[in-house]
Amino acid sequence: MSEAVKANRRAAVSDFKASAILEAAGRVFETEGLDGASMRAIAKEAGYTAGAIYAYFSSKEVLYAALLDQSLTRLAAAIEEADVRTLSAPERFVAAGLAFYDYYDENPRDLDLGFYLFRGGIKPRGLTSELDAELNGKLVASLRPITDAARGLGIDGEAARKVTADAFAHATGLLLLAHTRRLDLFGFAARDLLGEHLFALLRDLGAR
Repeated sequence: MSEAVKANRRAAVSDFKASAILEAAGRVFETEGLDGASMRAIAKEAGYTAGAIYAYFSSKEVLYAALLDQSLTRLAAAIEEADVRTLSAPERFVAAGLAFYDYYDENPRDLDLGFYLFRGGIKPRGLTSELDAELNGKLVASLRPITDAARGLGIDGEAARKVTADAFAHATGLLLLAHTRRLDLFGFAARDLLGEHLFALLRDLGAR
């Protein structure tokens, strides 16, 4: 067996183990939250010794960050897919905003992951300053189609960022209300309310 084949096999085994550890970590985080999880519990769930998983991930924060990074990659892909180039800027703005909502609506576990809601409730949370900066940057990047569509309406960069923050905040609030079924009290569909808000933002921008 050539050295190249051996190296490929070692890489495949390493990737498999890392994936298994990540999947196990996801299950532990879902039941215990970030605060309650431990590397020992994650290792046990994955079927490895605690010492073995440190060769792949140095801490539970790094594991959580890796899971969140994967989630944000999927989010960005979903928004990009909805933001087709044949649409006008106003249509792209609404489509991208709704795509953000749709992704988390269809993947509520990722919503819990992204907002640290696994057993922890709503409060300021983070990992490390370095990991937080990297993940926050990736979240902002995933929202870029909304910002770019707003720029396509002829507004400046600061205004485009502000309207993106508005769309993000409104979508997130509606997701949490829908996720907890509190919005059922009023008999309205969260996605419909978001669409109306996005169109209202466009009217405020003079795009419609």
